[in-house]
Amino acid sequence: MTDKSTRIDFIYLNEPDMIAAGVKEMAACVDAMEETLRLVGEGDYRMGGPQGNSHGSMMSFPENPEFEGMPHDAPHRRFMAMPAYLGGSFQTAGCKWYGSNPENRESGLPRSILMFTLSDKDTGQPLAFMSANLLSAYRTGAIPGVGARHLARKDARTVGIVAPGVMNKTSLEAFMAVNPGLEHVKVQGRTRSRAEEFAAWAKEQFPQLTVEVVDTLEEAVRDSDIVTIAPTTPAGSENYLKLKREWVKPGAFISLPADIMIDEGLLHDARHVADNRGLYEAWHEEIPFPGHELIGLHGMYLMDRIQEGTVAAETLEDLPAIMADKTPGRQNDDEIILFSVGGMPVEDVAWGTVVYRNALERGIGTKLNLWETPELA
Repeated sequence: MTDKSTRIDFIYLNEPDMIAAGVKEMAACVDAMEETLRLVGEGDYRMGGPQGNSHGSMMSFPENPEFEGMPHDAPHRRFMAMPAYLGGSFQTAGCKWYGSNPENRESGLPRSILMFTLSDKDTGQPLAFMSANLLSAYRTGAIPGVGARHLARKDARTVGIVAPGVMNKTSLEAFMAVNPGLEHVKVQGRTRSRAEEFAAWAKEQFPQLTVEVVDTLEEAVRDSDIVTIAPTTPAGSENYLKLKREWVKPGAFISLPADIMIDEGLLHDARHVADNRGLYEAWHEEIPFPGHELIGLHGMYLMDRIQEGTVAAETLEDLPAIMADKTPGRQNDDEIILFSVGGMPVEDVAWGTVVYRNALERGIGTKLNLWETPELA
């Protein structure tokens, strides 16, 4: 007779299932990311690495492979595994796995194709295996929303969008979720056609907005209360967009979820806040100095400057500490705040758990069986 206690079933959620289960419900996603960052601040989480703060394990390829069939190195061409555990109301573990190749776009595919496994924290058995492109996109955009909720001016009205891709679509959705009073959007892209496509999408999604296409990074930044800059660039500071102090409006909140360089004026005149400072500390231990040349995020630029001794260690602040009132939030209306967004697997676990629970409640997904009894136990 079969011992029912050994049977393991889980659900598979394809992309339409994920949508039906609420993966695109941005307001709920921002709230889930708020709880996630609070748990990170309290320490009720684990990621990879000895300190539990690693972004993940990345596999890349040589520039000139000696073996037939081995992929060659190229910007953003990689495979990566991102495991994490999250406590609080989540109490789950999971791992996102993805491959990334910019050449995918020539075939109509996204650059990265992602899957996520959600697991029982105690037994390790799978709870769900889910399509994760939307999962990742929405949790990534929701973190800037949490940042804006705590650090942007409450009377912000204008958003500057630089690089009109998926990351900035979900960032704009998150900004609208936390500040529905936004009125005007400026969009700048590598090509005007991409910017115009984004503008048409933004007008359709948010008819209350006026949307303007601009030609330069400077135009997108000037007079904007909230700015998000998210280009895809090759590694190396010579390839990164450079943000200048003279362009930035007093009181601006600038979300930086991708490669960026800043000038000395912004280094000294702005506040610099990370989504989780420990993430950048882990990266800085894992890769050679200067880390910003390999990982172009703003937090890595600050970690390099801290190691050089050109800025104080406390220059890179921590949003979870601000949220917990351990350090001050915005202190005046003229304060410029640069927010470094690194992306963490705990975010996938959080939003994946919410979507999984929605799927169970709504009867969504395909039930799959792992085994009745394991062959080896």
